[in-house]
Amino acid sequence: MTNFINGRFLTQKTSGVQRFAREIVKALDRQLTATRGGDEWVLLAPQGVVIDMPLSAITQRHVGGFSGHLWEQTQLFGAARRGKLINLCNSGPVLHGKSLTVIHDAMIFRTPENFSRPYRAVHGTLGHLLSRRGRIATVSEFSKRELNETIGAKDVTVIPNSCEHLASITPDDAVLQRLGLTPGRYLLFVGSPTPNKNILRAVEAICLMGDQAPDFVVVGAAASTVFRADLPGTQNGVPQNDCVKFAGRLSDEEIVALYTHANALVFPSLYEGFGIPPLEAMLLGCPVLSSNIATSQEVCGEAALYFDPNDPHDIARAIVHLAENPDLRREMIDRGHRRAALFSWDRSASALLRAVSGL
Repeated sequence: MTNFINGRFLTQKTSGVQRFAREIVKALDRQLTATRGGDEWVLLAPQGVVIDMPLSAITQRHVGGFSGHLWEQTQLFGAARRGKLINLCNSGPVLHGKSLTVIHDAMIFRTPENFSRPYRAVHGTLGHLLSRRGRIATVSEFSKRELNETIGAKDVTVIPNSCEHLASITPDDAVLQRLGLTPGRYLLFVGSPTPNKNILRAVEAICLMGDQAPDFVVVGAAASTVFRADLPGTQNGVPQNDCVKFAGRLSDEEIVALYTHANALVFPSLYEGFGIPPLEAMLLGCPVLSSNIATSQEVCGEAALYFDPNDPHDIARAIVHLAENPDLRREMIDRGHRRAALFSWDRSASALLRAVSGL
């Protein structure tokens, strides 16, 4: 039987979900190349999409001229209907009976107010239907419990994220000079400008520190998408604090440089299905200051210093505590390296293969 991979992620900007898809497919291809046998594997993508995956054992093929959900529900379904189908990014054709769909979190069900009505309608319905028509996988034990409670998903496979893709990237240290940063004298945030990321509370914590505040570099979010123009301390949606530096979207090389030279990563999320940045930071020797939500504690274990994400004073306390204890910082770096080593794209690809074999 042929195993098909939904390549719609190739049409999307790379965030955590798309990163998962790309790295899992590459790890899967390495394993299939090594075994040199078994079923045929085909990655399907819409016509006109650049298929840039460096694959050997997995065939890459264009099919259909539609895009988005229409392509998934019609042309992808038609091309994959006689085989098994792996959907790696939260959605897929609901009519396919032999599918495995990775739903990364239950946020749309837990915090529907953070999504537009059309998005809620489409993805909420897809989640319920896909959990009944095929198999569901997710990225953490926390999300497994959440999907069971919200959509009744049963027998959910956990296929964790990892971070070692950054180990082979050469850092572009020029980004520090461009942003006016001193190595070891700034804090870092990496993420999208969605409400669950809770950037505002972290900025409030920085502001509470007054003259003692370090630079705080926010990667991946424009100021106007995070702050309302009418918030105290902002003007036209930009915080009036010289310590806060919005870097926007950066290359992997620039992000690796920022991780490598940061005093710590601040991860203030209110809700996550997994949360890749803490693992990336730990891999690269950057201590992690994290919210005390269940997912972060599952991923980071004893390698992070935790705070209450709803209390900017507690966030500031964690920042100061790390800054005043260099021995603790060195210990956290060692713990972080050990923690990051527990996760592997190859092991996650093996979990995916086992789940697909059971379809």
